Amino acid sequence: MTVSASCDAAAKGRVLIVGATGFIGQYVAEASLSSGRATILLFRSGDTSPSKSQTSKTLQDKGATIVHGDMKDQELMEKILKEYEIDVVISAVGGANILDQLILVRAIKAVGTVKRFVPSEFGHDVDRADPVEPGLTMYREKREVRRSIEECGVPYTYICCNSIASWPYYDNTHPSEVLPPLDHFQIYGDGTVKAYFVAGSDIGKFTMKAVDDIRTLNKSVHFRPSCNFLNINELASLWEKKIGRILPRVTVTEDDLLAAAEENIIPQSIVASFTHDIFIKGCQVNFSIDGPNEVEVKSLYPDESFQTMDECFDDFVVKMDDHKGMTEGIIAQNRVVEMLPIINMCT
Repeated sequence: MTVSASCDAAAKGRVLIVGATGFIGQYVAEASLSSGRATILLFRSGDTSPSKSQTSKTLQDKGATIVHGDMKDQELMEKILKEYEIDVVISAVGGANILDQLILVRAIKAVGTVKRFVPSEFGHDVDRADPVEPGLTMYREKREVRRSIEECGVPYTYICCNSIASWPYYDNTHPSEVLPPLDHFQIYGDGTVKAYFVAGSDIGKFTMKAVDDIRTLNKSVHFRPSCNFLNINELASLWEKKIGRILPRVTVTEDDLLAAAEENIIPQSIVASFTHDIFIKGCQVNFSIDGPNEVEVKSLYPDESFQTMDECFDDFVVKMDDHKGMTEGIIAQNRVVEMLPIINMCT
């Protein structure tokens, strides 16, 4: 009998997603629902944040089942996994909750029926990347979760999707919330170190393809789209074409990034340490992925395309037009619009 590489729609497993209100979690939840899967979302009881409540309602309206609880409650997690007959568990929790996944791993092991666990990574290969502190602490926690998964014999897939497709600022807010620069560019080092950029919708799409694929079982899945293999200088030129003007460039040196990391201001210092690792040390490109437990996502799904950075910047232009009054005010005040870098952020 021939076993296909991935399951057909009728055989797709029931999915439990933890952290569906986060930036990556929302994309994963949307992709799961779009695939026609039974999608169950875990929300913490008592979380009355307006934005999270709205996200919960939106996803529920699209067909998601909402359950309330805390993944730190192992007994409750075991009950949920059994009652909802969960086949796949995907965690997209933030940095402060990374180690809480250790309890979730124990619950998955105790139940024994989960066919795949995708822990909260969605960024760099944490066994390869080596940022300075305080980012290193987060990666050590993610490594600890990996080792627990492997020691418990829980079937897994690690999603190493590299950077979110946006402009990589290191010292303010999330790239989903603001526009690329309209005043001047910050260029890290000489701006020639390349990285891979992936749209949030593609992170969700390819994650859901991978969770049922026997070729990704107990492997790291790397996202390396050649169409989005760019350095900061190239990103700057692309954005200038979109807005129709040349912006000045300001160099942020390696010492500048290290100093920002050393200040230990959370989350800015964590992000500065990741930015240093990406755009100075080249953590996304300084290793090969030809090991037996690694696979590149495009090789798995050659007929599937990635949204290009050119297309992503088109979306930002639309967003800029929609908020023209706001952006004109920003330019008039000579303020720099800044973002977090596009890394593994499930924070």
